[in-house]
Amino acid sequence: MPFTIATWNINSVRLREGLVARLMQEEAPDILCLQECKSPVEMIPVEAFRALGYGHIVARGQKGYNGVAILSKLPLREVGAHDFVDLGHARHVAAMLENGVTIHNFYVPAGGDIPDREANVKFGQKLDYVAAMRDWARAERPQKAILVGDLNIAPREDDVWNHKGLLKIVSHTPVETDLMAEAQEAGRWVDITRQDIPQGLLYSWWSYRSPDWDAADKGRRLDHVWATPDIANAGHGSRILRAARGWDQPSDHAPVFASFDL
Repeated sequence: MPFTIATWNINSVRLREGLVARLMQEEAPDILCLQECKSPVEMIPVEAFRALGYGHIVARGQKGYNGVAILSKLPLREVGAHDFVDLGHARHVAAMLENGVTIHNFYVPAGGDIPDREANVKFGQKLDYVAAMRDWARAERPQKAILVGDLNIAPREDDVWNHKGLLKIVSHTPVETDLMAEAQEAGRWVDITRQDIPQGLLYSWWSYRSPDWDAADKGRRLDHVWATPDIANAGHGSRILRAARGWDQPSDHAPVFASFDL
């Protein structure tokens, strides 16, 4: 069963309902995973998405913050959600397709601006959250699974516009990238995007603070598609829809795509 999956931090699904609809119409991924929906589940505009063919929806939400949703053309069923480190945040939901593939949609805490857990509670929460993801993967040993989402960490030197300049900036500090590597190794997760695009600068996020994000191109790859090794070889066709960052009233993230032949 071949399918294409996309992951996108939408930064308010209600505010950007039109952008989600545009992506569904123009790109038509079989499965669209959204993060930072900023909406209770009952207020997500699901009827509009169903009218575009996305009749299967699994979500966790909360008013004004966080929130994750899986919108699918393909039948799926919810199989759980983790509240890692008991933050009370809607940051994870999982669903299983009829072929037995489980999709995990994550929104990892951003971590604030100061990379010091003593001076910044949010940074400590982020580190604890990624450590909990690592411990979960070690305990459950996921199989036939795809993990997507805004993981808020750019792990490689070529995942940021200035490696040395960002080593003390939250999202690219060594303590974060090391923890991410541990979480990836714990689940034996394969980075599908980099499996397909092994070399070169690659970004999925550009700050709103940049007056000309496209020309400045000071990006980071914060959004990821991983798969367990039993299905990783079926992954292909990875791409980042950079153009979406330039749509009217855009999210600061661009959608990341991958296809699987399973």
